Amino acid sequence: MIDQATIDRINDAARIEEVVGDYVTLKKRGVNLLGLCPFHNEKTPSFIVSPAKGIFKCFGCGKGGNAVHFIMEHEQLNYYEALKFLARKYNIEVVEKELTPEEAAARNDRESMFLVNEFAQKYFTDTLYHHVDGKAVGMAYFRERGFRDDMIRKFQLGFSLDERDAFTRAAQKAGYNKDYLVKTGLTLEYENGQLADRFRGRVMFPVHSLSGKVVAFGGRVLKKSDKTAKYVNSPESEIYHKSNELYGIYFAKQAIVREDRCFLVEGYTDVISMHQCGIENVVASSGTSLTGGQIRLIHRFTNNVTVLYDGDAAGIKASIRGIDLLLEEGLNIQVLLLPDGEDPDSYARTHNASDFIEFIRENSTDFIRFKTKLLLEDAGNDPIKRAALVGDIVRSIAIIPDQIIRAEYVKECSILLNVAEETLYYEINKLKGREREKQFAARQQQEAVQQPLPQGEELPQVMDVSAVRFEKEERNILQVLMKYGKFILFKDEEQQQEKTVAEYVIGELDYDGLSFENPLHQKVLAEYRQHLNDADFQPERYFLNHTDGNMSRLAADLIADRYVLSKVHARSGNLVPDEDRLLELVPRIVLELKNSVVLAEIKQKLLEMKAACEAKDNVRVDAIMREMKQLDEVKKQLAKALGERIINRL
Repeated sequence: MIDQATIDRINDAARIEEVVGDYVTLKKRGVNLLGLCPFHNEKTPSFIVSPAKGIFKCFGCGKGGNAVHFIMEHEQLNYYEALKFLARKYNIEVVEKELTPEEAAARNDRESMFLVNEFAQKYFTDTLYHHVDGKAVGMAYFRERGFRDDMIRKFQLGFSLDERDAFTRAAQKAGYNKDYLVKTGLTLEYENGQLADRFRGRVMFPVHSLSGKVVAFGGRVLKKSDKTAKYVNSPESEIYHKSNELYGIYFAKQAIVREDRCFLVEGYTDVISMHQCGIENVVASSGTSLTGGQIRLIHRFTNNVTVLYDGDAAGIKASIRGIDLLLEEGLNIQVLLLPDGEDPDSYARTHNASDFIEFIRENSTDFIRFKTKLLLEDAGNDPIKRAALVGDIVRSIAIIPDQIIRAEYVKECSILLNVAEETLYYEINKLKGREREKQFAARQQQEAVQQPLPQGEELPQVMDVSAVRFEKEERNILQVLMKYGKFILFKDEEQQQEKTVAEYVIGELDYDGLSFENPLHQKVLAEYRQHLNDADFQPERYFLNHTDGNMSRLAADLIADRYVLSKVHARSGNLVPDEDRLLELVPRIVLELKNSVVLAEIKQKLLEMKAACEAKDNVRVDAIMREMKQLDEVKKQLAKALGERIINRL
């Protein structure tokens, strides 16, 4: 476990804009920073980072928190793993107690698999540089490809010996568990229990996550054989999902932001050669079709993508359907067709960065025009093929989210295809109509699920409805306590002492015997009470950095919430800051909770009255009526106070 003093040092050092900025392109928006949320698919930024408060908040998907929460969510780490991650980033020493055998055994699979991959990368690199076969075979291959030593080290390239289980034996000797060797895919286990290296006899290309961790490997065979696959890649695992990874993204992300463009290529060597010639904003799909996860990864850093193709027409036609996904995401797509016989690897090895960039600038074209011309050449004068071509192009244009860009493409394609714009719009609208019908059908299906059950049937009791009756009012109170709890609300003339917001709110709740119904809200309020009189108690900081993840996330959500308090006084049209209006706002939010409680009690009494009347229990009816009269009087007083925005006891 990490001691609290170290946790505080990590939280103090971890600037939220730096931590999030490693993964998301942020732009200044007033006192905050704005970007595309990394946790859900969005085209319009709703992800806010507040350097002053040290928090992030997405108003699209609702995720929020501090720097630790961001790393937990993004890297799928637990609380203490995320702290250690940030400690490494800010060079903070973390001293932990020695783990017991039980604690060591309880380390989750993900951490163990990352450790195995880290060992494997170092083993393969060491083999490349120091083993006789690594130098004679592996290094010779990289030298033949023209890779400099600094590039080999930068991308942590390596070599796996052409022996049955050389790596596996070395890993087990170093103390790594066989189960994790198999789970990462580094080791194969046969039915007879024998173990073998997956990548034997191959040069190794580690695949890094966005944060720089090795999540997988690609291995290229050096012996020519029709029976052996040229490339072998790590299988899917707990830590590697190929549809969400791009080769080179860790090394490219800063350059992509700086250049506001990403070059997309196919293979490992394309990426390395382009880096070597001085172009670093490049990633590879590693021979797989583009996926939504990969595209969203690019979109975090730029809106502009240039896809580099070699002269293989068959390969281009096979991949252009995947590029439609880029259009659907709202990215601006350019396409570059390299000269015959060239690919990004070979072209980069014979040109410097400025020449390569100049060639791209002069010869790239937008994807829709490129695709139209490519398919036109294939269709020729065949009317059936041309009709199919029009349908294909229309599908690509229809998915472009920006209406103005879509209109420009319609004009251009009308000329290229010799088809009236009206015809293209007709086809586009037909496609969009079908999509709307699908969405409508999906909504109807969902609504059908939510319809009341037939009489006599009951819904399973999955939650206590009462627990959310006063959710909004409880959150309002907690938000005030978090933000302004230590502020002086007023001076008590009788006792000649000042009263803070927190003292007033908690005193009001106690006076009327009110408590929160949401269990998490109860926990926060109870802990707040414990520290109410502590002079150094800072509510925002305390709960934001709380070791209870639910508490800290709630705190971040409340601190980031830009709506709750403003709604309290939205009718006035007054733009005076909340902290200057606490004498009005604080009593009001307490009154609103009281009012909601009274209304709920009145509703309950009405139900009891109905039952008593049906049972002809006149005694109970009279008692309920007296109670209702009292509640109604309280309701009137609260309505008056809320209307006049005053509180008598203040």
